[in-house]
Amino acid sequence: EPIYDAAGHLESPGGLLYYIYEAGISTGIFPLIIFMGVGSMTDFGPLLANPRTLFLGAAAQFGIFTTVIGAIALTSLGLMDFSLADAAAIGIIGGADGPTSIFIANRLAPELLGAIAVAAYSYMALVPVIQPPIMRALTTKAERQIVMKSTRKVNKLEKLIFPLIVIMMIVLILPDAAPLMGSFAFGNFAKESGVVDRLSNEMQNSLINIVTIFLGLGVGSKLASDSFLVAETMGI
Repeated sequence: EPIYDAAGHLESPGGLLYYIYEAGISTGIFPLIIFMGVGSMTDFGPLLANPRTLFLGAAAQFGIFTTVIGAIALTSLGLMDFSLADAAAIGIIGGADGPTSIFIANRLAPELLGAIAVAAYSYMALVPVIQPPIMRALTTKAERQIVMKSTRKVNKLEKLIFPLIVIMMIVLILPDAAPLMGSFAFGNFAKESGVVDRLSNEMQNSLINIVTIFLGLGVGSKLASDSFLVAETMGI
């Protein structure tokens, strides 16, 4: 990091990783850009055709609340020392979404950012390993061979209006999430509009890939052994 003398004058500027972190992660820009790319890759057609599937996504978020309660319980038992803000930042891992975990951790528990990011991305990477045995245990072979079909054809106007409605509801109900979901809605709207295909393709490919690399570098810069190899990391 930059070094200042006793008078507050800059003696030595920060290194490359410092500026990557400060410019992209500390400001929250990298997660916003990644969400813009994710939005441009998302098709809400199946959801609009069968709105009941919304409850499947909502049910998955119980992992967030379970994790928050677990972090608080560990603290209550004296095994860890997590504040409520720490527990909330850790809980976002339950949503299985790396950029959101980084975005929230940077605001609620920046000192835990590295550990939370590693836990979130490790969790997502393990889903293909964790999910198959659970699916085999809870379904029959015949059920797993069912071919899912869309119940109806969703027209373009519906796909254009949906992200606008979503972002308006978030602005009114949960404005703190508006920057993240606004980027997501913008990327999705650009894709569905069909008039900025070149920009939409850029969001889906080069832009999101480049930012993901810088995001990894920025998070990696916070994984110093003295702050990462501690008991709280294992608790997370």
